[in-house]
Amino acid sequence: MSQLTPEGWQIINNLAQRYNFSFDAVFSLLQSVINGNGSMAQFSHPEFGGSGQWMRGGMIMLGDMFNNNLKNSVGSLCQELADLVASQPNLLQTGSFQSQTQGNQQQNNYSGGVQTHQNSTGSAGSVSLFVPPPPGSSGNWWPAGLQFPNSTGSQNNVRYAYFATIHRLAIEANGHVTLYDTLDHQIGGFSQQQSVGGSITFTSQYGLVDVNNLPVISIDNNPVQPQSAPVYANEAVNTQPVNLEGDIFATLEKLADLKSKGIVTENEYNAKKAELLARL
Repeated sequence: MSQLTPEGWQIINNLAQRYNFSFDAVFSLLQSVINGNGSMAQFSHPEFGGSGQWMRGGMIMLGDMFNNNLKNSVGSLCQELADLVASQPNLLQTGSFQSQTQGNQQQNNYSGGVQTHQNSTGSAGSVSLFVPPPPGSSGNWWPAGLQFPNSTGSQNNVRYAYFATIHRLAIEANGHVTLYDTLDHQIGGFSQQQSVGGSITFTSQYGLVDVNNLPVISIDNNPVQPQSAPVYANEAVNTQPVNLEGDIFATLEKLADLKSKGIVTENEYNAKKAELLARL
């Protein structure tokens, strides 16, 4: 998360005082709203009753599920933070992942439209919340050169950026950014186990696919070389001549035994011997 400007610090502090939460709690919720692209937030803070989830439109779930006063406060704060985030240029990405709870998984389906929001924070939209990135830096978390994702989203501290036109998918997890080649997949949504570090899958025209099946392009901007063929592949090819050679010598020994017993004549033995040795 970028550093707050003095004006941004004052705005967050004012919200904290007005909603009777700490500055740390409000700032952590702001980060969750930004990670949810302004339309959702997954958060975990003791002042909010532990883990919770908010979605634009009024859906709010808290660990303290029967505390309606807390629900109203957190829901209103999330809405105000979302409006605040929407007023900031270049803070939200075009397209968004809409969150849908499905059993033990949560799935994000994106749409290509640009969301518009009403600003309920008064003059907050005229100031910058965060210190601008250094000159020459885009401020984006995905690798340089990938400037315009078709959609972005986040779940359980994991962020996604999908670049459909160039067949690339960037995922930030555990402090590392991995860039994948999406091949010919036409991705329609992502899902992840609710637990942190759960497996990540996506849906395409081929159904449900584990992201680990995609080729890795780079990790933290460091190129990853394609894996070489296993050594045992060449060894398997070379075993055939060895086995063939062993079979021929075994057959010759049997022929010699038959000749010594008078079952095979000398001429028959020599003719068969020449035929077998020609195969080596």
